[in-house]
Amino acid sequence: MAGRKKRQVVPIKFKGRTISRGCAKGEVLLSIDAISFLGSVDPKTGVVVEEKHVLAGKSIKDKVLVFPHGKGSTVGSYVMYQLKKNGAAPAAIINLETEPIVAVGAIISEIPLVDMLEKNPYEFLKNGDLVLVNGSEGYIELLKQETTTLEK
Repeated sequence: MAGRKKRQVVPIKFKGRTISRGCAKGEVLLSIDAISFLGSVDPKTGVVVEEKHVLAGKSIKDKVLVFPHGKGSTVGSYVMYQLKKNGAAPAAIINLETEPIVAVGAIISEIPLVDMLEKNPYEFLKNGDLVLVNGSEGYIELLKQETTTLEK
């Protein structure tokens, strides 16, 4: 394909704080909005049902879900557990700063979760990027970016 060159990415690691242990790889799904798992996400399908949410109509299933923090009821932790039991949970989660509801939900659901990365994830992650979240060692690794560049 003359004229098109796929940008090569050397895997980049960013340290963070471990919230929930485990390792998972997946495609990034970014939300600038906080998420309440109770009422915002269908626990059977993983589809965001909150009408005015930036992710409305999108599925979080098997994604690396990036959002600033959770909001809402403590029952949200159990909704995350239902998502996991139903095979509709995110593969992993990255937060700016995790609050207790999301932390408990991730831990009981065994969803890897890191927060407080050394660099703001909204500055380097895009929807569709492939990342590894290592909750056991407290870092994320950007494996592949979903961008192409045109050569001139």
